[in-house]
Amino acid sequence: MFNVKIMIEDDMIKRARPTSEIPTLVAERLKIWGKCIRKQRVSQNITAQDLCERLDISRPTLVRMEHGEGNVNAALYLAALNILGVLAFAVPELDITLWQMDHGGKRARPDVDGSDYF
Repeated sequence: MFNVKIMIEDDMIKRARPTSEIPTLVAERLKIWGKCIRKQRVSQNITAQDLCERLDISRPTLVRMEHGEGNVNAALYLAALNILGVLAFAVPELDITLWQMDHGGKRARPDVDGSDYF
């Protein structure tokens, strides 16, 4: 059984995913993103308060993000990297062949239940 923390922020209760459930590679990338956000924020003379306001987040959330914690929404990491001008370096654009569905010009028929999951 995992120990689950409950965090209260902006009048919402969120359940934090235990760090042990995050794959090692993902946890390492989050740590790097967090360090990058902190370094870029400081080197660009952007205060924590200013970045929090631009991201519409609380100071504790920024602290968790800069520590690379997995209980911060990935979109917030990406938004911070974008604001700091390093998104393209931290998260290069995926090759189109990795995400574009090729149906040979025809629309794929959905499965019987209406989904296209296999």
